[in-house]
Amino acid sequence: MLFAAGLGTRLKPLTDHMPKALVPVGGRPLLELTIETLKTAGVDDIVVNVHHFAQQIIDYVSEHDFGVRIRISDESDGLLDTGGGLKKALKMFHMDEPVLVHNVDILSNAPLQLFYRENDDYDVTLMVSERKTQRYLLFDDNMRLVGWTNIATGEIRSPYNLEVEKLRMYAFSGIHLIHPRIGAVMEEWPEKFPIMDFYLKNCDRIHIHGVVEPNLRLLDVGKIDTLEEAEELFRNINSMNC
Repeated sequence: MLFAAGLGTRLKPLTDHMPKALVPVGGRPLLELTIETLKTAGVDDIVVNVHHFAQQIIDYVSEHDFGVRIRISDESDGLLDTGGGLKKALKMFHMDEPVLVHNVDILSNAPLQLFYRENDDYDVTLMVSERKTQRYLLFDDNMRLVGWTNIATGEIRSPYNLEVEKLRMYAFSGIHLIHPRIGAVMEEWPEKFPIMDFYLKNCDRIHIHGVVEPNLRLLDVGKIDTLEEAEELFRNINSMNC
């Protein structure tokens, strides 16, 4: 599942006339780069959700043969956010196989095939790292998600009464693995919602596991000034794969 429906406001003015997914990095759209990364990892069936300049993405996919099955989850009538988008798209997948979820604007050296193969027993698996940030996911000693905190403001979100200093803190990568069985819990939620809100509200009901990737290099291509850095990162990743 590729999240590609966002408005891409941080990439303005580029996204005033194109979707974030088609913003070029090294002359190639983010969508193409991410699809090729997934294909290299062994993915053969991809669902892309669309909203902002949706037809441009639909046309791009129809005009290119990536050698994998690509289907569209159309949110043209209303942006559903990450949780609502995933809830809608889950109906397009096999209900007995985990679904790899990936943001279209994330470039990384993540070992996606290994991540998928080794974590299919949990309801949800989050790829995390020790990257410095202000917002951290909180895990117990068994790496089960128990909450979230903003260390700058002291805010804590959790269904539990937590002692943050006793927990493990990691940054989320934007890459996760979900089992479609959680769709039953999602049905209790509205049409539109963020996926992280869903995880944090339900981590006491469903098993959300964290996997630390110690050598993760990751770039969120969310702002104009990250495009040059993204080009360098992707060149390095390609060199490592050769």
